[in-house]
Amino acid sequence: MKNIFVYCELTEEHRIADVSLELLSKGKKLADKLNVDLEAVVLGVQLDNAFEQLRSFGVSTIHYADDKQLFPYKTLTHAKLVQALFEKEQPEIVLFGATSVGRDLAPRIASALRCGLTADCTNLVIGNHVDERKNQNYENLLYQIRPAFGGNIIATIINPETRPQMATVREGVMKLEPQAVKNNPVKKKIDVSLLKPMDEVVKILHRHIEPPKVNLKAAQIMVAGGYGMGSKENFQILYELADLLGAEVGGTRAAVDAGFCGHERQIGQTGVTVRPKLYIACGISGAVQHRAGMDQSSKIISINTSIHAPINAIADYVVVGDVMKVIPKMMQSYKKQIK
Repeated sequence: MKNIFVYCELTEEHRIADVSLELLSKGKKLADKLNVDLEAVVLGVQLDNAFEQLRSFGVSTIHYADDKQLFPYKTLTHAKLVQALFEKEQPEIVLFGATSVGRDLAPRIASALRCGLTADCTNLVIGNHVDERKNQNYENLLYQIRPAFGGNIIATIINPETRPQMATVREGVMKLEPQAVKNNPVKKKIDVSLLKPMDEVVKILHRHIEPPKVNLKAAQIMVAGGYGMGSKENFQILYELADLLGAEVGGTRAAVDAGFCGHERQIGQTGVTVRPKLYIACGISGAVQHRAGMDQSSKIISINTSIHAPINAIADYVVVGDVMKVIPKMMQSYKKQIK
């Protein structure tokens, strides 16, 4: 059985991105299930901090290249080295973050290696499969689980014939769980002499990076609104509630598309994944795409006019009523309690 590899992205501060650390946490669990090793791939410059971070995630081997050609990320240089590495090491499973980098790199690698790739997975599980047509049993496959057909079903996708089995996962979907005891991974240097002048045809002359306007992931309390809020003006009451509770405000894709709130506040499969201690869902029906981004919240309160709204199935508390009447009463009651 071959090992599990995680492609680790670097931040501007030359640290491992959170999404990669989350994948290392999940990759370690999968590796333990398969009784194989977890290996990391890091390409960039000034990698000392990255090496130290990787000691906390059960990585046995770090494949790295420290060269100015590799930071910031460029498609051709990274694809060339990663493809060569995978052809040599023959990994069983490879995981990428579903970021702009991962969505650019992973399909190129999958195409070059002629293997399968599942994008935007919400869960990864090891399991078996029986192909009755071929009368063949497959053991220890990677179940790549994600919503499909507009979120109407949850699809389980497998790659029984091709290797590596590849998947991308969005930030926040997997729980970041560093190991209690640090280890000392073996470091293997990737030969950058594989890069040719043709791989350097793209030159980055200037970059302008906008800092994030909000940090939904860090919020312990989230007040989220859906299309059921009715208007951008009605959405303002969510900001009032959030100010009172010390919370952040989020929205569904439908609310964002309707202009009720900005795209940076979108929660769900095509937005941000959050895990707050308290999630207050206001006027949200609960499509599977949205639930994929918040169903790991510790406590969920649903405020909705319909008792049959899908989000009520995962809510800890359900309030059936008009949000524009319920929320003012909630704020009034809360103010009395904190006096």
